[in-house]
Amino acid sequence: MKFLDEYRDAAAVRTLAAAITRATTRPWSLMEVCGGQTHSIVRFGLDQLLPPRLRLLHGPGCPVCVTPIDLIDAAITIARQPGVILCSFGDMLRVPGSAADLQAARRAGADVRVVYSPLDAVAIAADNPGLQVVFFAVGFETTAPANALAVVEARRQGLGNFSMLVSHVLVPPALEAILASPECQVDGFLAAGHVCTVMGTAAYGPIVARHRVPIVVTGFEPVDLLSGVLMLVEQLEAGRAELGNQYQRVVRSEGNRAAQALLDDVFEITDRTWRGIGPIAGSGWALRPAWSGFDAALRFSAALAPTPGAAAAPAPASECQSGRVLLGLLSPPDCPAFGTRCTPERPLGATMVSGEGACAAYHRYRRAEATP
Repeated sequence: MKFLDEYRDAAAVRTLAAAITRATTRPWSLMEVCGGQTHSIVRFGLDQLLPPRLRLLHGPGCPVCVTPIDLIDAAITIARQPGVILCSFGDMLRVPGSAADLQAARRAGADVRVVYSPLDAVAIAADNPGLQVVFFAVGFETTAPANALAVVEARRQGLGNFSMLVSHVLVPPALEAILASPECQVDGFLAAGHVCTVMGTAAYGPIVARHRVPIVVTGFEPVDLLSGVLMLVEQLEAGRAELGNQYQRVVRSEGNRAAQALLDDVFEITDRTWRGIGPIAGSGWALRPAWSGFDAALRFSAALAPTPGAAAAPAPASECQSGRVLLGLLSPPDCPAFGTRCTPERPLGATMVSGEGACAAYHRYRRAEATP
């Protein structure tokens, strides 16, 4: 509780936790689907303030963690091509592929650069006209507008040497997949405020109506999160299932129309495979045909094509249980490898690598109490 004691609104947090305790008369399991929210919950010990009958589950809210192995392998293959600069956010460099990661490729001589914005990659392309510059575009709806803008800017500048390897995923189809699972334990969802800032809340209403599961949009501060939990508990205790918005100071039901128009121009809906979860229909974005000239998967299709006659490589064996962590079926400290055979320095899976991964959060803030 060290971090909570230092938090400016610690008293308000404890008041909310007491209200949740009074309101909770039955067992409920609530899931947040945002890595930033997961880290806030674990860092400030919000789950430890709640009654034992109320569980907080951590969902697939880390885009780095759900990026499939085949796209990691594709990024590594592209980075190894002569005359290529591959740009990525720093979290992606140590995510394991089937046999290596981008950091290993960089050590072996590939020109892999960490950037802080996709527009940084556009600037690198402008500065290196004789080289191919590829941006590894990973993220939920939150980062997609900036990636779309990068493609628009590259076209405006006439940069034929810029392209993107796209691995965008969408939250609402993931909620549907979780609720459809026979192992589902979720009674209510905390939806990510930054996603809804862009996309609005319209996509969540049908999920609530179809599954009779309440969803509350919330922010990332401890006060926001516990306010959202209280709203969910009050609904569940009253037998209601509604779409709520705790984050009204930021989120509007219609979202950001300008950002949505940009996304609709550049991207189209596609099926995506989520690492540790599997294929989810209509759960991702891909570049539209009008923008296919900036699609790195097409530009480097020859390098990415399997060798004729070669058998597909078997999936790498691993004791990593990150798939169950991403579905809220396993808490990171309950994994036998946590903190021993799996650490941020030697990770078995992406949930221990990413700054938004649930395993990384527990390792950083709860390691002493979670490991022998």
